[in-house]
Amino acid sequence: MAHQAGGQRPVPRPAPGTPDVQAYLRDYGALLEACPFPSLVVDHRWGVLLTNTAFRTLFRDVEPHPTALPWDNFLRFVLFHPDAATVLGDHEAGWCLPMLAHFAKTVERYGHDRGLQAIRRDIGQDPIMEAAYRHGLPHWLRAVGERAAEHDGSVRSLLHPDPRWGATDCRIVVETTPTLAELDCARLTLVLRETHRAPSGHRRSRRAASHLRVVHAAD
Repeated sequence: MAHQAGGQRPVPRPAPGTPDVQAYLRDYGALLEACPFPSLVVDHRWGVLLTNTAFRTLFRDVEPHPTALPWDNFLRFVLFHPDAATVLGDHEAGWCLPMLAHFAKTVERYGHDRGLQAIRRDIGQDPIMEAAYRHGLPHWLRAVGERAAEHDGSVRSLLHPDPRWGATDCRIVVETTPTLAELDCARLTLVLRETHRAPSGHRRSRRAASHLRVVHAAD
């Protein structure tokens, strides 16, 4: 797709709005492309409207997937793509659990949204993830605090395919504008940090579908 092609001006995915809004998104895509850090625009379902070259480079080695590519729906990628742990360091505690917590709040807000309900059904089909969502997540939030579920300002681990970065951290910066807010959209930028970790010697292997181990079901 055009918005995935590195080096080209991103083309926004179809989104509700007037021609002026569509033109705004095209220009916002040019702004995104000028950012040196991985950046994307998502809607309230984490459906991806825009990405930049740095984002696509970060995830360039992930295998094809019918529903969970990072430039299609970032939440689905984090939760369901078997390659997620090869890019997202500390995958379970650092990415899965905060995303599940954020998803739970979004479901409360939007109720019968079909896209969110489809994700909820997929969570329910994984017994370990379902147990984490229904029982373990409240215990985790009590232990780490509600702030752990917030993305803006959080520092999370990455395994960048570019050896100049390698195993590093990023700070997530969440921003929106009045126009993006009208579309229920926000921009996330993964600001890469020049950390100096010892190389692990290999990249993380792909995981099985039932992967969550940090949070267990209540007794």
